[in-house]
Amino acid sequence: MSRAGPSISRNWLVGGIGFAALRIFALCFLPGQTVVEETNGGPQQATGVALGSQCSVPLGDGSAAQNEPYWLEKMKHQGLSAYNKDPSSYNTFRNVKDFGAKGDGVTDDTEAILRAMWTGDRCGMNCGSSTTSPATVYFPQGTYLVSDSIPVLYYTEIVGDARELPAIIAAANFNPTALAIFDADPYIPGGWGAQYYVNQNNFFRAIKNLVIDTTRVPPHVVATCIHWQVSQATSLYNIVFKLSSTPGTQHRGVQMENGSGGFMGDLIISGGNIGLDVGNQQFTVRNVTIDGSKTGVKMTWNWGWNFQGITIRNAKVGFDVKTGSNADDSDQGVGGVAIMDGIVSDTPVFYRSSRSSTNLQGSIVLNNIKLTNVQSVVAVLDGETILRGSESDVTIDTWVQGNIYVGRERRGFHKGTTSSIPRDPSLLDNGRMFGKGRPTYADYDMTQIVSVKDHGVQGDGRTDDTLALQAVFDKFADCKIIFVDAGTYLVTDTLKIPAGVRIFGEAWAVIAGTGSKFDDVHHPRAVVQVGDPGSEGVAEIGGVIFSTRGPTAGAIVLEWNIRSNQKGGAGLWDSYVRLGGTAGSQLQVAECPKNAVGNRNCFAAFLAVHLTPRSNGYFEGTWIWLADHDFETLHGDQTTIYSARGLLSESQGPVWLVGTGSEHHILVNYNLAGAANHYLGLPQTESPYFQPNPPPPGPLYTSLSEWKDPTFSGGQKAAWGLHITKSRNILVFGAGLYSFFANYDSTTCNRPDRISCQEEVLHVDRESSISIYSLATVGVVHPLSVDDTPVINAVDNRNGFAQTVTVWKSS
Repeated sequence: MSRAGPSISRNWLVGGIGFAALRIFALCFLPGQTVVEETNGGPQQATGVALGSQCSVPLGDGSAAQNEPYWLEKMKHQGLSAYNKDPSSYNTFRNVKDFGAKGDGVTDDTEAILRAMWTGDRCGMNCGSSTTSPATVYFPQGTYLVSDSIPVLYYTEIVGDARELPAIIAAANFNPTALAIFDADPYIPGGWGAQYYVNQNNFFRAIKNLVIDTTRVPPHVVATCIHWQVSQATSLYNIVFKLSSTPGTQHRGVQMENGSGGFMGDLIISGGNIGLDVGNQQFTVRNVTIDGSKTGVKMTWNWGWNFQGITIRNAKVGFDVKTGSNADDSDQGVGGVAIMDGIVSDTPVFYRSSRSSTNLQGSIVLNNIKLTNVQSVVAVLDGETILRGSESDVTIDTWVQGNIYVGRERRGFHKGTTSSIPRDPSLLDNGRMFGKGRPTYADYDMTQIVSVKDHGVQGDGRTDDTLALQAVFDKFADCKIIFVDAGTYLVTDTLKIPAGVRIFGEAWAVIAGTGSKFDDVHHPRAVVQVGDPGSEGVAEIGGVIFSTRGPTAGAIVLEWNIRSNQKGGAGLWDSYVRLGGTAGSQLQVAECPKNAVGNRNCFAAFLAVHLTPRSNGYFEGTWIWLADHDFETLHGDQTTIYSARGLLSESQGPVWLVGTGSEHHILVNYNLAGAANHYLGLPQTESPYFQPNPPPPGPLYTSLSEWKDPTFSGGQKAAWGLHITKSRNILVFGAGLYSFFANYDSTTCNRPDRISCQEEVLHVDRESSISIYSLATVGVVHPLSVDDTPVINAVDNRNGFAQTVTVWKSS
């Protein structure tokens, strides 16, 4: 809960965008070219893995017939909301055609889609937030005409047929006062700017596998595909945006004016006035192509954004960025942008700031940017060209604007080329940072899918499902895709997910550890163990929440042992660790109110995620969250809950942490200890709001050397955001490490004239090889320390409300 306001080559695109989207892309933009089938999004053969007991052959390729619908449509949907007031009658899965939608491109389907969205006492206006009414709103193949906005209600995933993306088309008479076709945070009419949800707490949304089209709307009308004012645990995946290309068009792909995100990836945007019109504290964007928009990305404010793999073609301006900020946040501009692996062509200006920067106002990091026919690479609105381009091909290796530090030395403000960013080859794919979208298994048939609920698993939030779930995984490892229906699955002992397992969760199905085996702080125990120690093979998990029902002071929520010899063969997508604050968690405001310091019943975890030494993996959009407030109260009443550690990685890599977050853990949020070959793409942290009352490591927990815990000097009285020791080849590309409160008070420690919520937040040691780019901090006196000694002062790096260090390298 924060406070404040790709290459076009088919081989590269195939890795993340689904085959149906590629087919549309080819028809629209690549006439005469052949689209090859995806090689990276489907299952890969496990290595040295025993088949499940009910398997005779490995899963292999998908067997769906050419015109067969997506398997998700044909499933027997048995999901439930365990803590809904009437779980037996509440339906989590909603096919819009079951609510009257025709999908014929002629009938106005607005009302039918709204019925699918709203049915069942969902969390909308005047709700705040809730986890008891989750929904999957499904669009079969077809063309759906809409004339008004569709609110994307709290805890909703909108999913289209991944085999042939359905099209959502705004009618010519689309409501001109509507903010967007899909709206994740609607403004309340007559509400003087009030919205359905608090933007910083607008969690749990996803839209995926769609074509969204505004081309029938008159071009002079401001028509937007998605209003995406969201926070963490949100994603946009595998979407094609078709906007009017008529001169003077005012159409937009995505609008976002606030929030605390978040991840989006595998998007194609064609035409329009603005592709992405965005402002948010922090966000990660991977694999986006923008073709023919007048402005590719317009950015109004942020503390830090990361773009990994963006292609912009035929724009007037690639990035149009508002710079310049006031320290009191009254006019926060764009604090920092980090762009890696960009391809830009036939665009006069790639990156344009609203005003020139002679000190730190608008940090920029450009890495591996390939340009063709780009006259100005970096420019200012008044016409000044900072970095000239060329009509021919140019590659920018590394160019930065901002403050540079090396070791303990401050090199000062720099605007120009700098030394190359070290990127370990194990992290790359054809010279670019590897990325992989969430597997959809689009080419698979119903016979290749198995539902856990067809095998005696309940998911009702009351039944002990340990043995039943274990039996499903043991029976079908490496020969079936395992569908985990919506629900809450309680486990009382370690659930072992073997190598070869592929899991597809519905509406963020919850696996929650509970009971005495997870409550012994002196003998911590894994709730979910992915792979036995030393195991190799495939493990793909999407759409699952890992959790606890307290008290569980000894819970290691997710132990990751699996290692894959294929990039992205072991991974976690659109999945989260969520501790407390929800119905059924027994860790809500009633049990754990604000300022209830040291309550023994309010301990949620010993360690949230552990990447063990022999493991590797790809983690995209993963949020590791200890609740600071109660989801089920109207105003999100604050709680006091405890988890000792966020993510501990001892992995030797490769490990990709793309658009991840880890918040409110007592000792440390990210701890890399003896790790190697890691890419951290904009990790985001918040320190516990109650600290320094008591300071870490209390209460209950202690710093343990066997768990590679950091220690705390007299001045360090809050959790480490990122702690790195004895590690090598670590690249942090964008980061947001925040401290908003001291003993729940932000008014005295987070002011323009006083930055004092905590002393230090990021620690590295001299034994490690690390590079850090576009580091944003809030409320921290010293953004970075080496061997327990602060080397950077926040006051030297003011950049509006936040502070920004553009470059720090260990040597």
